[in-house]
Amino acid sequence: MSIANTFRQLHTHSIPLRLPNVWDAGSARLVEAQGASAIATTSAGFAWALGYPDGRILPFVEVVAAVRRIVRVLNVPLSVDIEHGYSDDPKAVADHVMRLMDLGIAGINIEDGPDPASLLASKIEAIKNALANSGSDLFVNARSDVFLAGLAEKSKQPEESIVRGNLYASAGADGLFLPALMQASDIEKIASATRLPLNVMAVPGLADAATLGKLGVRRLSAGSGISQVVLGKAKAMAQDFLQDGRSETLDSHPLPYSEIQNLFAGLTNR
Repeated sequence: MSIANTFRQLHTHSIPLRLPNVWDAGSARLVEAQGASAIATTSAGFAWALGYPDGRILPFVEVVAAVRRIVRVLNVPLSVDIEHGYSDDPKAVADHVMRLMDLGIAGINIEDGPDPASLLASKIEAIKNALANSGSDLFVNARSDVFLAGLAEKSKQPEESIVRGNLYASAGADGLFLPALMQASDIEKIASATRLPLNVMAVPGLADAATLGKLGVRRLSAGSGISQVVLGKAKAMAQDFLQDGRSETLDSHPLPYSEIQNLFAGLTNR
C-alpha cells in the first residue's frame, strides 16, 4: 500500500483523524512522538517560522526546503498545506506538487480563498493528471474558505460549500476542508451531501472529536492554533525575562533537554 493510500485510509474511521498541525521539523518530530498517526503542516506557522507573513507570500523554494527537513525526521505520513499552490497557473501548481511528492509526502491541502472555485478545480485536475502520468498517488484535500472568509451570505454558506465540494470531488479531490465550519446542523448537512471526507478546523466552541465523528466529520485539524499558542507563551516569557532578568522565568514547565535530544537520536544519518 502506498503512503498516500495509508493516509487515505485514516479518513475512514468513525472518530476523525486528529492532526495537530506543525511548522518545522522539530515540532513535527515532537508531535509524532506523542502518537500521531499522521502529520500535517500549517501554512501560517510555516511562514512565520521561516520569517514571512502568512498569505501566499512564502517562496516555494522555502517550502521545498522545509518539507525536506520534516520528511527526514518522520515515519508517519505527511500532508503539506500549500496554500493556493503558489501560482495561478494549474500546470505550475501541478509541477510544484510533483516536486513535493518526490520528497515523500502523502498529501496536500490546496485552497480556493478569494479565487474562483473553477480555478481550484482546474488546479486539482492538473495535479491529478500529473500524478496519473507518473504513476503516483497523493491525497488532495481541497480547502474552501466559504465559512472562514464569508464567500457567500451566511444563510447560503452550507449550500455553497456543498456545491464547491462536489465540484472539487469531480475534479479529483480526495477530501473537503471547511475551516470555521462549527454549527452541528451545518456540519451534518454538508457531510451527508458531499462525496468527500469532511475536514473541519479546531476552534474554541467546536464539539469534541467523538461528537464530530457522529456528525460525519472524518478529519480534525488544529490549523495554526498550536503554533499561535506556542508563540504567545514565548512572547510572555520573553517579556518577563527582559523586564526582570529572572532565571525563574525559564522554569515554566520546560521539556527536559534530554527528552528533546532523544527525539532526534538515530536520525542524523537520514
